[in-house]
Amino acid sequence: MEAAQNEKRVLIVTSVEPERVAVLRGLRDDSRFTVRIGGVGPIAAAASTARILATEEPFDLVICAGISGGFVDQAEVGSLVVASEIVCADLGAETAEGFSSLDELGFGSASVPVDQELVAHVTDALQRAGLSARKGPVLTLSTVTGTAATALVLSKRMPGAAAEAMEGYGVAVAAQDVGVPVLEIRAVSNAIGPRDKSAWRIKDALAALEAASSVLREVL
Repeated sequence: MEAAQNEKRVLIVTSVEPERVAVLRGLRDDSRFTVRIGGVGPIAAAASTARILATEEPFDLVICAGISGGFVDQAEVGSLVVASEIVCADLGAETAEGFSSLDELGFGSASVPVDQELVAHVTDALQRAGLSARKGPVLTLSTVTGTAATALVLSKRMPGAAAEAMEGYGVAVAAQDVGVPVLEIRAVSNAIGPRDKSAWRIKDALAALEAASSVLREVL
């Protein structure tokens, strides 16, 4: 009974049902994990995560998990990215000199820090399991990239960025607000750039997400 009471509780937030199903398949009914749909975009994700954290049992870790785009030469389609930094890449202001982030404007931070030791631990475990995985910054955008020009701008502004999605920053801010550590894990379904649905490998990305979730059972 004492061991059960000391188990860490983990909340995993996905944006849509297919991601949730993939995560649940990997977790195999592990009672330590609660998997919820947070909705699409940072606002819905933040509101949903905040509500869950306020109304359900206490959690020791929050994970934003799902599929994403991957930057060319940084994260291949079908691979996994564990966020070393969670950044809202379009939160700021456009100026004559270019984009200024919230940090540069002095109004707060568009980045949520993550536990680098935990990031390395999870990434190493994924790699040991034979999965293609790396750590790197994951960008949150309200409008996902659909052109080569925008992809180039983002990669220059955020050197080393590995992936982009729409929910990580929202989930992370909600977790940060109540002092709960956060991770973001993404399975890459497409290369960031021109929007070519014929090249998307969503099934492969969901399979990678399932495999990553299975590893989480062992590592957390």
